[in-house]
Amino acid sequence: MIGTVAVEGYRSLRSVVLELGRVTVVTGPNGAGKSNLYRALRLLAHCALDGAVGALAREGGLRSTLWAGPEHGVRASRDGDLEGRLRSGPVAVRLGFAGRGPVDLGYAVDLGLPQEGGSAFALDPEIKVESVWSGPTLRPGTLQAERRGPAVRLRDDDGAWATSPARLRTFDSMLTEHVDPVGAPEVVAVRESLRSWRFYDQFRTDPLAPARAVQLGTRTPVLAHDGADLAAALETVRDLGRADELDAAVAAAFPGTRVEVRADDGRFEIAFHQRGLLRPLSGAELSDGTLRYLLWVAALLSPRPPALLVLNEPETSLHPDLVPALGALVHAAARGTQVVVVTHSARLVAALRQAAASGVRDLPGEHEVMEVALEKSSGETAVAGHEGLLDQPVWHWPRR
Repeated sequence: MIGTVAVEGYRSLRSVVLELGRVTVVTGPNGAGKSNLYRALRLLAHCALDGAVGALAREGGLRSTLWAGPEHGVRASRDGDLEGRLRSGPVAVRLGFAGRGPVDLGYAVDLGLPQEGGSAFALDPEIKVESVWSGPTLRPGTLQAERRGPAVRLRDDDGAWATSPARLRTFDSMLTEHVDPVGAPEVVAVRESLRSWRFYDQFRTDPLAPARAVQLGTRTPVLAHDGADLAAALETVRDLGRADELDAAVAAAFPGTRVEVRADDGRFEIAFHQRGLLRPLSGAELSDGTLRYLLWVAALLSPRPPALLVLNEPETSLHPDLVPALGALVHAAARGTQVVVVTHSARLVAALRQAAASGVRDLPGEHEVMEVALEKSSGETAVAGHEGLLDQPVWHWPRR
């Protein structure tokens, strides 16, 4: 399980280190940096998909995503003096996570400005350093694999270091280019974990949303990010033995209601049976809130849970009466995955607290909801209550 997430130099996140629980709720006022944290986690996952460099370039390049304030933050500037000064450290966006237990793996990447002049790919950052280690803290004794510039070295079973003959390009991650499952099992394990991370943001529920239409369907253990395969995903949940949970989740939000998926020659369609109606409603007839709730049911009851599930404002467009059912559903999903919820809904936070206090004690690890409040001062995002290094989890970045 992930114990710590760290971000440095990304937009308003000059230097943020968060402790994660089995369920972590990130709150804060509008503009506090919640969306930046969500995007930073998604960028970290892109490292295992060979897409971090491209993702940063699509945001306008490294220079457009860098923390724009003083190197050491506004609080460290004398009398709030924000005039330009020579930097004492490298220009970088750094992203990483660490495991909670001694055998859990951690990973960090340092993305810096390109050194080659005159290239047409000037927006592409360079990967300067990558590290994989075991346990909650990066130390020389816990380091398992390291990339510096083009060179990669790996620790063998006897603790000795061996340098890989591979020479990495500045835009290639060792997670994607050095994938020998025998010679680098820790690198492969981190890659596969990151590739399983799942992100859900804003599902489409407009009249032309794919989720409303009849769709060709196959077994779908993971709901698509746009929800286009909703009917197939719901039927997969039922087909793979979670029918009772599906029915309970729908009934908790809409008493006396059930959802059926009708299949005709491979085409799947939602049929929403509601008390008092003589016929079921199709996906095209559902309200935005009802459709969105069904999308969350399909996402959270996935028969193939990820290592980490990150939800961005899942309460959007839901009637307040549906939020308690959503909270119970999110908390129940943590039986099979670690969950991070980014939200500004006090009602959802209360619903998650209630779910944690309702007697659920079969979650692996911590079952309590960990709450993290973000705040912003002079453009810099910080964790409320973290006034100094002693207030945050221990974290060490790999050196260039």
